[in-house]
Amino acid sequence: MNRASTEWKEQIAADEDQRFAFYASQMVELQKRKSMKYGPGRALHRKQISAAQGTLTVLEGIPDFARNGIFSVPKSYPVWVRLSNGGMDRASDRTPDIRGFALKVWGVVGNSALDSGPAQSQDFSLINQEKFAFAQSAEFIDFVLAASRGNAALLNFLFRRYGLLGGPARLLKLLKSVGRPFAGFANNPFFSAVPIACGPFAVRLRLLPSDANGPMQSRARDDWAADIADRLRAHPLQWDLQLQPFVNEKVTPIEDASVDWDSPYSTVARLNLPVQDLNSEDGKKLLAQVEANVFDPWQALVAHRPLGEVQRARKVIYFASQKARAIP
Repeated sequence: MNRASTEWKEQIAADEDQRFAFYASQMVELQKRKSMKYGPGRALHRKQISAAQGTLTVLEGIPDFARNGIFSVPKSYPVWVRLSNGGMDRASDRTPDIRGFALKVWGVVGNSALDSGPAQSQDFSLINQEKFAFAQSAEFIDFVLAASRGNAALLNFLFRRYGLLGGPARLLKLLKSVGRPFAGFANNPFFSAVPIACGPFAVRLRLLPSDANGPMQSRARDDWAADIADRLRAHPLQWDLQLQPFVNEKVTPIEDASVDWDSPYSTVARLNLPVQDLNSEDGKKLLAQVEANVFDPWQALVAHRPLGEVQRARKVIYFASQKARAIP
């Protein structure tokens, strides 16, 4: 059986600071263009679907490798949830897209991964994909920038980058990934897709929905927000938070975000969203607070520092995006 290992290592290129600063400037320009069209917002995951509050409860009897950071002892934490479509536009919910499930865990104690004093929260960012479509950030940024300028620019980018044969193949792969069936935020698993630290270990995360959340409703595809609101008005929702450990560089690489790790998941905590009225005044207030706030994997404890090239690029790009949104 694959065992959790502490023998992981990051491989930091000498030019990363310069490259990441350039990527950040490009993404901020994209964000400004889209904000002129849609109003102030994020570069990606611009369309907030819904927001809710609940608790994240760390369980007893979890594996030894998991007992670090917020998972050190059984405990319940207040949590905010932000659900989103991943795109840079405010498109119809029926448009194929990556879906985001972000957690902000409050009440954590410890130093910040940003080396800025005590951590304000522990944020987890997950998507409905087991892995990233790209190994590292450069290819992803180029793709996003091309896509932001329309289909013609995207096709031109794909042919230039991958060739006459490789371009269509790459496009088909991307369309298949984005267009994969989505069962809904209450029914679909979500994944960190990239690693974070868990003390001396490295892990990826998965949110696994409870069967008690109820079956998927076909009409939900037209309005994911209404689907979540209807469910939470009727009954609580629950997910298992699971960790997947690094075992070796071959099957669980730190720097290649396009590889789906081959190691088992272990349930370490439970996310509970109690019955709440998301359309009430309190619900609308929370929606506005969540939309105005930061959900950033680097808003984290040192014990859960993001790992790998994609995560290091996120640190620079997310901060630039936050400044462009006038968030301190």
